[in-house]
Amino acid sequence: MINKRPTLSVARRAPAPEARLRRSHEVKPALQTGFRPDLKSDSLAFALLGAANAVAQVRTQGVALPQALSNVFGIMQATPQARGAIQDLAYRALRALGRSEALLAQLAAKAPEPPMLAALVCCALTLMDTPAGETAPYEAFTVVDQAVNAAAAHPDLVRAKGMVNAVLRRFLREKDALLAQAMRDPVAQFNYPQWWIDAMRAAYPSAWREVLAAGNAQPPLTLRVNRRKAGLEEYLATLREHGIGAHAVGPSAVRLDKPVAVSLIPGFAEGVVSVQDAAAQLAAPLLDVASGMRVLDACAAPGGKTGHILELADVELTAVDADPARLQRVRDNLDRLGLDATLVAGDAQSTAWWDGRRFDRIIADVPCTASGIVRRHPDIRWLRRESDTLQLATLSAEILDNLWQMLEPNGKLLFVTCSLWPQESEAQAAAFAVRHHATRLTAPGQLLPTASRDQDHDGLFYALFQKTA
Repeated sequence: MINKRPTLSVARRAPAPEARLRRSHEVKPALQTGFRPDLKSDSLAFALLGAANAVAQVRTQGVALPQALSNVFGIMQATPQARGAIQDLAYRALRALGRSEALLAQLAAKAPEPPMLAALVCCALTLMDTPAGETAPYEAFTVVDQAVNAAAAHPDLVRAKGMVNAVLRRFLREKDALLAQAMRDPVAQFNYPQWWIDAMRAAYPSAWREVLAAGNAQPPLTLRVNRRKAGLEEYLATLREHGIGAHAVGPSAVRLDKPVAVSLIPGFAEGVVSVQDAAAQLAAPLLDVASGMRVLDACAAPGGKTGHILELADVELTAVDADPARLQRVRDNLDRLGLDATLVAGDAQSTAWWDGRRFDRIIADVPCTASGIVRRHPDIRWLRRESDTLQLATLSAEILDNLWQMLEPNGKLLFVTCSLWPQESEAQAAAFAVRHHATRLTAPGQLLPTASRDQDHDGLFYALFQKTA
C-alpha cells in the first residue's frame, strides 16, 4: 500500500543481490543529471516521475532496481519522504508490470516512446488497478491528474501529456473489458515472464500457482533475536511495550505485524536484533557449530548468516566475499552486533586468498538466479533470462568443488541457494554428492516461499554434506 506520507520499510529496502545477478550494465538514467522537476516533492506526480524513471532503467537498460532508485534519488534531489514514495511505487509497479504492460498494449496503438513514457503510464495503471480486497491508495481521477502533471514536468514527455490523459481515462471507462482481455495472457495474470511461468509449472506442478502468488506478495519484516542479548519471549514483550505487534515464526525469528523503519525497532542499534528472513535463519543452526571451530562463510555479504553463526558460538570465523563494498556491510553488521570475524575480499572460485588451513564448517551461499526471493526483489523476474539458470548452476558447482578441498575430514559443508529452480538446488546437490562421495545429512531441502501468518518466508534450498575422508 502506498501512503501519501510513506515511511520506509526495511523489508523493501534490501538491495537486490547484485553479486548474484552476475551481470554488469552501463547505467544510463532516463532523467538528465541534475534535473529536478518543478513539482512539489511530496506530490504523487513527483513520485510517479521518479518511479517511472527507475522502472524504465530496469525494463530497458537492465539496471537492478536498487541502483536505478539510487540514480533517481540523486538526480531528482529527492527528500527522504519522496524517496519512500518513489521506492514504494517502483516496487509496486514491478510486481504488477506484466498486467500493466498488457493493458498498455490494448490502450496504445504502438509502444509509447521514450521508454520512460510507457513506464509512467504503467506506474499510474498500477495505482488504478488495485487487486481485489485492497483499498485503492488514491482516487482514480487523482492518479490521472497527477500522471499528466508528471508528464508535463519532464521535457521529453511534455508533448505526450494529452496521450497520458487519454489512455488513463479510457482505462477508467473500459476497465472491466480491458482487464478481462488482458487476463487471458498468463504474463498479465501472474506478472512473470512466460518462460518463468513455464519453468515454475514444470518444477512444481501441484504448487506453481501458489509459489507465483507468494512471489507477488509484500514481504514481511522478520527479525532475528540475538540470543546472547535477549530471549525470544523477552523481546516479544519489549515489542509489546513499544506498541509493535509481532509473533514468533521460529526459534529466534520474530515477524512484525506491520513493517516499520529500522530506526523504530527496539534494540536494533544495540545489536539485540537483526533483520533476516525466517528461512535464512535456518542456516546457522544447521552448521552445528561449537566454540573453537574454524568456520568459513563463503559469499558472505551482507553478513546476516555471519552474524548468526557468531551469536551461536565463539568460533574463529572467516567471511569471504568478492565485492569489497559489500564486504564493508558485513563489517558494519558485525560492529553493530559487537562481534568480530576475519573479513577477506576474495573469489570463492579461487584459492588465492586461502592460507591452506582447513575449516571445520563451511557455509556456501552460492550465486544463483535468486528466484526464491522475488517478493523482496521484483526486478529479478524482469532482469533474468532463461539461460541464466544453467550459467549460474555451472558457476556454483565450481565454487562448491573449490570449497570442498578446504574442509577438514569429518567437517560439514552447508550448501545454500535462494533459487527455486531444481538445476540450481536439488540437481546441484545430488551431482555434488556423487562427484565427491560426500555423505548427505538431514537438511530441509527445498523450501518454497509462503506468505501465511504462521509461515512467512522466502524460498531457499539447503543441503548439508559431511566429508568422510
